[in-house]
Amino acid sequence: MEKINNVTEFIFWVLSQNPDVEEVCFVVFLLFYAVILLGNLLIMLTIFMGNLLKSPMYFFLNSLCFVDICFSSATAPKTIVDLLAKNKTISYEGCILQLFGVHFFGSTEIFILIVMAYDNYVAICKPLHYMTIMDREKCNKMLLGTWVGGLIHTVIPLSLVVQLPFCAPNEIDHYFCDVRPVLKLACTDTHIIGGVVTANSGTVTLGSFVILLISYTTILVSLRKQSAEGRHKALSTCGAHITVVIIFFGPCTFTYMRSDVTFAEDKMVAVFYTIITPMLNPMIYTLRNAEVNNAMKKIWIKKIFWNANSK
Repeated sequence: MEKINNVTEFIFWVLSQNPDVEEVCFVVFLLFYAVILLGNLLIMLTIFMGNLLKSPMYFFLNSLCFVDICFSSATAPKTIVDLLAKNKTISYEGCILQLFGVHFFGSTEIFILIVMAYDNYVAICKPLHYMTIMDREKCNKMLLGTWVGGLIHTVIPLSLVVQLPFCAPNEIDHYFCDVRPVLKLACTDTHIIGGVVTANSGTVTLGSFVILLISYTTILVSLRKQSAEGRHKALSTCGAHITVVIIFFGPCTFTYMRSDVTFAEDKMVAVFYTIITPMLNPMIYTLRNAEVNNAMKKIWIKKIFWNANSK
């Protein structure tokens, strides 16, 4: 198949064609993105200032916050600009780059959530062997594995999309470049490619969700053997993780477990896993996770008092 590209740019339909609605969305998206940046950076700064990276839980939480910033930044800045722009366009190269960012950072976040679930499992079910199992070398390897896994997942749909010819129309019924909306614009039959993409994304999404469900079910069952204080501490940590998993995987499963079918609700569903989840993660981990919450209070109160005394 000879690749002939008559398309040099794509046009987004964004979230609404109503200028008044777009202005409201602009304010909301700008606020959400600011919360994403400030919230995740605050947690990362707390972990760094508190010298908490030596703890596997904080080591992986720091990575999750970083990926959340990257994941949301793949779509949010462009969307915010487009909401007030007259011409909501993106170049072909920019579209491919955005597609890469969404899938790479999105799948890496999924794998980090799995690693965090494993960390919780070892901490609660095998506490005496925790430091041996979760030593720094193994944590580094697991984190590297999440990035490599994200890259492998992303290369598959990306290598298929870049080979497709595009002619006309060039209007994407979405607010960012994702595989399914882009495939609809190709000047060739994409049923086989669509099936491969669905199998790839579906395996990562559903497979990871099942693994996480099994992991946290095992953890919750094992809590019966814990003391009341141990159960409270474990539920505090696991509750935060389970909340994040449900919020993230619900919309992802709805979007990526289908074949070539698209719905009008896809754009709104995508808002949940590209904007709302990265925004809620810092709140969930600071409000629902007592250990993180206490660490933040201790570090920042100490910092405030130190600054006050130094004056």
